[in-house]
Amino acid sequence: MTYKKLATAILALSLAAPGLHAQTAPAASAAPAANAVDPASIQALKDMGAHLQTLTRFQVSTELTGERVLADGQKLQHSAAAELKVHRPNMLRARMVSARSEREIFYDGKTVTLFTPAQKYYSTVEFTDNIGGLINKLEERYGVDIPLADLFLWGTPAAPLDKIDSAMNAGQDFIDGDLCNHYAFRQGIFDWQIWITTGSKPLPRKLVITNRADEARPQSVSYMDWNLKPTFKDAVFKFTPPKGSTAVELRPQAQK
Repeated sequence: MTYKKLATAILALSLAAPGLHAQTAPAASAAPAANAVDPASIQALKDMGAHLQTLTRFQVSTELTGERVLADGQKLQHSAAAELKVHRPNMLRARMVSARSEREIFYDGKTVTLFTPAQKYYSTVEFTDNIGGLINKLEERYGVDIPLADLFLWGTPAAPLDKIDSAMNAGQDFIDGDLCNHYAFRQGIFDWQIWITTGSKPLPRKLVITNRADEARPQSVSYMDWNLKPTFKDAVFKFTPPKGSTAVELRPQAQK
């Protein structure tokens, strides 16, 4: 499921989430309904995914927080940020920053480059697929996660919605001034909530993921800010090695 990819990317940045207070359902709705999957909530995900697939040139940034649970159950909160510049079908630049690391990914449709500014190391691999193909290759072959990868998978066969155990509309909230519909889903060991802007052009503005496999219920939280009329040039997708940088081999991860 795509939300799991996003959770993995958050954890890769040493995140985990703030201790949000769980929202308690009204007593009248405490007992599970005969059909716990609300079709309208599933349709909302489909509509959002369909709209995301229409975006060709955009910029999106996210503030991420997360929790790491110690052996004694104490939670430690961490934070990070990421920014994506995108020109579909095959150009992307991603920058991920936390207190522990900083890395960038450049993809110009012909080569993909991973760069760590602190060490001035970079690795370049030839590649000529769309962004969805890039996401899959980096994850499966090299163990590299692109933040907000779900944005390129929602609305495609890579993000099926038929395995969701429960889905509900949790009302409306404002996220930075944008009125959003709030939905809650459960699948397997994960609970996840998403806030989607109202109207004919639905965009995800907030995502919360809770891991129920851990008794401490660690969460990850991300807020997304969108710019659908960016001013960047295509030159931002091409990597030029800075002076003093060193090329290193990007080695495939060991197959399990």
